[in-house]
Amino acid sequence: MIKLSPSTYYYKTKNSRSEKDRFDANVRAAIEAIQIKFPKSGYRTMKHYLKRKGYVLGETRLRRIMKENNLQAKIRKKYFITTQSKHGEFIYPNLLPELSITDINQVWVADITYIRILTGFVFLAVIMDLYSRKIIGWSISKNIDQDLTLSALEMAITLRNPKAGVIHHADRGVQYLSQSYIKKLNDHEFHISCSRKGNPYDNAFCESLMKTIKSNEIDLKQYRDLNDVLNNLPEFITTVYNAERVHSALGYLTPEEFENKLKHDMHFLNKKPIVIT
Repeated sequence: MIKLSPSTYYYKTKNSRSEKDRFDANVRAAIEAIQIKFPKSGYRTMKHYLKRKGYVLGETRLRRIMKENNLQAKIRKKYFITTQSKHGEFIYPNLLPELSITDINQVWVADITYIRILTGFVFLAVIMDLYSRKIIGWSISKNIDQDLTLSALEMAITLRNPKAGVIHHADRGVQYLSQSYIKKLNDHEFHISCSRKGNPYDNAFCESLMKTIKSNEIDLKQYRDLNDVLNNLPEFITTVYNAERVHSALGYLTPEEFENKLKHDMHFLNKKPIVIT
């Protein structure tokens, strides 16, 4: 019988310095590739993207690698407001406070943002399913009017074919309260909900979505004109945001993955609901 001390018996071969350096270099390259699409990803979110690529490491090590290589998330810029709330249209009450949201096609939220081009601005209107965070309708135009928002709504209705009773929530902008827009909502039996006056948190989910689109796509590009936006932004929405960008609120799944899980995996039906306070 060979006598071995406990320290020798339980000894584990440690990774050499060269192996650690090689791993760190590979992680750095992976982070740089991820940040091309998701420059706003912080440590926690980046950790999940890396895991999907086969790199499993602790937060302390990840923070060190990102700090040493100046790979921290980019600083958010300020934005101006696109809401045109001074009008004579009827303002609907806010239906979201204390609402328990437990499924897709229960609440749709809508918003508008601007996109700078070389000669001025164009505008983006989106509609997002609040439960899955999936963008289900969008429209891009040089004009910030009811046609812009109507086009996004019509896309969402065509894509989802929702049953009666969906809550449509937006700010108090005239684009969402025009007669044509309200008629479209009523024709499809939506419940209409508006943010309260002077309360920016009432549409916080869509505001967050717009800031994500800005930080991860719009602010990184120098769009030349409307056609340049039309040729690039829809690809980001469908391929990157909906299909590749993970959300902590969705258990670090993408919106499409979450909806597929919801449809095919029964245990997701017991997921903790979203409650708007």
